Amino acid sequence: MASRRLDITLDRSAAEPLYLQLSRAIERAIATGELADGDRLENELSLTDRLGVSRPTARQAIQELVNKGLLVRKRGVGTQVVRSRFSRDERLSSLFDDLVEAGKTPTTRLLDFRVGPLPAEIAQRVSLPADEPYLQLRRLRLADDLPLAVLANYLPARIELDPADLERYGLYPCLRRAGVNLKLAHQRVGARLASEDEADLLGAMPPLACLTADRLAYDDSGRLVEYGRHIYHAARYSIRSSLAV
Repeated sequence: MASRRLDITLDRSAAEPLYLQLSRAIERAIATGELADGDRLENELSLTDRLGVSRPTARQAIQELVNKGLLVRKRGVGTQVVRSRFSRDERLSSLFDDLVEAGKTPTTRLLDFRVGPLPAEIAQRVSLPADEPYLQLRRLRLADDLPLAVLANYLPARIELDPADLERYGLYPCLRRAGVNLKLAHQRVGARLASEDEADLLGAMPPLACLTADRLAYDDSGRLVEYGRHIYHAARYSIRSSLAV
């Protein structure tokens, strides 16, 4: 397989380091599809000769993308593009909307939609009355036809949602359409191995490492809107945080 050469222009007068400019140019090519899954990237020596950068600069740019899971180095093959991992900021937003914003095509399979008492294990975990009726949802979210997450949500039955809408849109857009104004959420992020059922839904063989997120969301009057228990394919999903002193 021939390596791919990208049309890259580096600005040597910019404050941004050359390795970062190069890394971001390659990352853009992956995000837009100019570099597809499995494509070989030209080697460091070719990049240095063609772009007039040092070998350490080219190596650092490529390593940045290896660390992000976008490139992989293979002995005897070279540096290849791997299917990109979706990275999501920590904010109160819909995964569906975030995928659209990232240029991906989200689809949803509705696995469960029913009203009933809250399971005791869930009620104890989040200190909610178990005898009140709750709408219980379970969905499989795909990005560009690739399974990404299994989403379980529990909502007070007073919130009426259309199953067809849940397959066309994300939960939060559906809540907004129902007149719910989301205001605040508390989220706990963790990691575990997927169950056999979860791994099967995510298109993988166990053991499968997954990220988890448990979220309690409230509306602008302080009422509970939903409790979500989500599990994400760790090789295809990451959570990005901004930290400041």
